[in-house]
Amino acid sequence: MNMHDLEAFVAVVETGSIVAASARLNLTQPGVTRRIQNLEQALAADLLDRQSKPFKPTAAGKEAYEHARRMIRSLEDLKAGLREEGDLNGEFRLGVMPHLSELSLSHPLDRLRGEFPHLTLKIASGWSPRLVDQVSRSELDAAVVALPDGVPPPDGLVGEELGAQRVLVVAAPALGVPADPTIPELASFPWVVNENGCGFRDYIRHALESARLPFNAAVEAMSADLRLSLVARGLGIGVVTPSALAGSPWRDAVEIVRVKGFSPVVRCWAIHRPPAGRLSRPIATFAAAVRDELAATAE
Repeated sequence: MNMHDLEAFVAVVETGSIVAASARLNLTQPGVTRRIQNLEQALAADLLDRQSKPFKPTAAGKEAYEHARRMIRSLEDLKAGLREEGDLNGEFRLGVMPHLSELSLSHPLDRLRGEFPHLTLKIASGWSPRLVDQVSRSELDAAVVALPDGVPPPDGLVGEELGAQRVLVVAAPALGVPADPTIPELASFPWVVNENGCGFRDYIRHALESARLPFNAAVEAMSADLRLSLVARGLGIGVVTPSALAGSPWRDAVEIVRVKGFSPVVRCWAIHRPPAGRLSRPIATFAAAVRDELAATAE
């Protein structure tokens, strides 16, 4: 058993296949298979359920995976510790929600690049459920996600709360939404929302369905500016962050709808798998910068 065998096993668990693991490690598929077999022989245990597609670890494999991850991360930390303080290099795989680009990631990323100029940043965008899953499977080193108020990150992940993100309900005057409507009054109107997985959409859907009211998602669109343009044309009620509304050319064509007893809020979290190891400082730097940006927009 050696580190190469461990790295191959970890790659297969995280990618779900020999083919994907060979691409990640730049090895031939037989080479990856041989390393997995070497590890299983050394541990005298079957580590992969080869009948499942994608491959999944057995009970012994799950335990071996956690030990292997820690050993690989410890080796990376040892190498990093021999370099000058702050001179981290390699990849930092970071996941962010789409609406954070509306918040503006420029300052957090500038701070990260300024403190760790030799890190190669790989930014992935996605909705929170997908990002949580990618962090859990070590496809991302860390992510900033939005969770409903009062819901913590899943077990097995380290989470740092960054602050609340509120959302505004907006509509075109021509749509005829009553002044100061109740939640039941909103249920009769269509919605222009993000795709499934958006924390704001999930909050609204849950609020309506909890009251046994329908949620009619008439239009799904990723871009906040596109959604606001559709709302301005009267296609439905929309939701938008205050910062996105303030910077939109459609801000004067829509009205903020103040709903009785309804204040959509999600909490932003920075999440990562333990141990963070050599990436603990970059993760902390980015989380602090996003927290500052959220606080600034809240003001």
